[in-house]
Amino acid sequence: MAAEYYDFGPYKIHHSSVFYTTDLSFAFVNLRPAMPGHVLICPKREAKRVADLTADEITELWIIAQKVGKQLESYHKASSLRFGIQDGPQAGQTVPHVHIHVIPCRNADYAKNDDNYDEINEKEELKQNFALDKERKDRSLEEMAQEADEYRKFVF
Repeated sequence: MAAEYYDFGPYKIHHSSVFYTTDLSFAFVNLRPAMPGHVLICPKREAKRVADLTADEITELWIIAQKVGKQLESYHKASSLRFGIQDGPQAGQTVPHVHIHVIPCRNADYAKNDDNYDEINEKEELKQNFALDKERKDRSLEEMAQEADEYRKFVF
């Protein structure tokens, strides 16, 4: 039986938002995606920094990122993928649990390619800071579950 919640640093990710799991890792839809298809992949074991990961965890994270990315690129009719990790608070990591961002990219998503990093950082703010920004809202569990259901159809 799958876990009801998965730990993501101090947060609990409801199983309905998780669309892929292995013994060591899980992939889930993003609460505040920078672009359609923006998902996260992280180890089940809480590791704050990349240096804290085992060789098996590192290998599995990147194999899943490759597999999920390929499927998301096709599903979202994208032409490229962006993979990103912020490794530590000074690098922009807001959740102290290693995670890979996988973001399908289309032509002209951003006027300048590096603008996406600002978007990711803004949307990853911790909830206590997020309340200050009235324009952005968390997606509902139902919206996230619906997206995860779609991704479960093609990620195996």
